[in-house]
Amino acid sequence: MKKYGGIIGVGLVAMLVGLVLAMQLSNASSSEQGGLVPILKLKDYEVTLKETRAEKEAALEELERVESRLNSIEKEMADEDEIIKGLVEDTEKYKAIAGVADMQGPGIIVTIRDPEITDEYQEDISVITYNYELLLSLVNKLKEAGAEAISINENRIVQTTEISLAGSHININGTATAPPYNIKALGNPDTLHNTITIRGGTVEVMQKKYDLKVTVSKKADIKVPRYSGIIKFKYAEQIPQE
Repeated sequence: MKKYGGIIGVGLVAMLVGLVLAMQLSNASSSEQGGLVPILKLKDYEVTLKETRAEKEAALEELERVESRLNSIEKEMADEDEIIKGLVEDTEKYKAIAGVADMQGPGIIVTIRDPEITDEYQEDISVITYNYELLLSLVNKLKEAGAEAISINENRIVQTTEISLAGSHININGTATAPPYNIKALGNPDTLHNTITIRGGTVEVMQKKYDLKVTVSKKADIKVPRYSGIIKFKYAEQIPQE
């Protein structure tokens, strides 16, 4: 009965985790597409973005408290039962693969900034926001180079991630973002660095064709946050094991 009581406890805490996740803020994306983006609009948007982040951080803090309790229960049960210990270890592995676990290790950090305005008559626009496909290209190149975890402005890139232009900003995982963009990638620092900085590569295109300010730094230890949204499948269904 003690074992079953523990399993029920794990189930209840897991339900609480789901409820907290469901309470996290889901930003509505605008259907307006295209057009050059005035930086003044981005400044106004940053105020709303800060408020949104504060609400999301509060929800994440509650989630962390519930998960801490769940981890404590799992550890207690794993110490008593080898089968449960194996299940817990498998769960942690799959969480890492799915992108729902915080990760750290060596890698690179790429920072992308808009060109400086030197002419008072120059149009005030965000080049990187309008050309958001450059972020998609960079992410794909990092994946090709063996990046094991990637984030953009602390938004974890997972299989279901969408990067799209929505009016005056870029949506990543349904969250509105604004430049500058900080991309973290875990993997072999030399391989990642060389892949995107190769002559004629992604970084050179950003710098020479779009005049973007791009810096690439190798790091011995980087922390990449987990995906904090809710993954939903609309059409795909899991095939039950026979």
